[in-house]
Amino acid sequence: MLEELKQKVYEANMALPANNLVTLTWGNVSQVDREKGLFVIKPSGVAYELLKPADMVVVDLDGNVVEGELNPSSDTPTHAFLYRHWPELGGIVHTHSKWAVAFAQAGIPVPAAGTTHADTFYGDVPVADRLTKDEVNGEYELNTGHSIARVFDRQHIDPMAVPGVLTNDHGPFTWGKDAMDAVHNAIVLDVVSEMDFHTMQLNPSQDLHVPQYLLDRHYFRKHGENAYYGQGKH
Repeated sequence: MLEELKQKVYEANMALPANNLVTLTWGNVSQVDREKGLFVIKPSGVAYELLKPADMVVVDLDGNVVEGELNPSSDTPTHAFLYRHWPELGGIVHTHSKWAVAFAQAGIPVPAAGTTHADTFYGDVPVADRLTKDEVNGEYELNTGHSIARVFDRQHIDPMAVPGVLTNDHGPFTWGKDAMDAVHNAIVLDVVSEMDFHTMQLNPSQDLHVPQYLLDRHYFRKHGENAYYGQGKH
């Protein structure tokens, strides 16, 4: 079942260690098939060097296993909730990449401090609400999804314009049109987090927000109907 999608999700998962985004087994990628109402996700706790495409687990949008010999990622309820809440999402990545985790643990959004950030994220990457004791002791991973949705809804952020979030005390989630697009956004998020950290160290008094007109120019030259970056339009 969904053998082609399993291959894509396997390759996207393998792109995490290849890009220094995971240590040990600290990460997962999924991609959804909207027509079938199913998604494929990495199995829980399996070393990347041992993974095979056949190990990928098929689950429904409630997180129930449909096919697979292994347990799906422990973060499956978070992925499932985000797919249900935002139908435009096609792929999701969760990592514990170092620089993004530093901001998450500090409870600080990743500011849109320059054009590198603006090329991918149309504004600051927000921090989700810190979970309460009851939320952690209850359906923890599902409540993580709720906390992500709350901050986007409260701040009126378009999740496809800012395709990432920091879960407070935890780490980043990113998403995109498919699994590899979500991996791309995870790479960018960690790089701009590192850049912002060094910028803050070099000049603590600097306003860490690129002017809106420059944010607009860089974001919209890559996104939207008038995008002109790359080879897609002539």
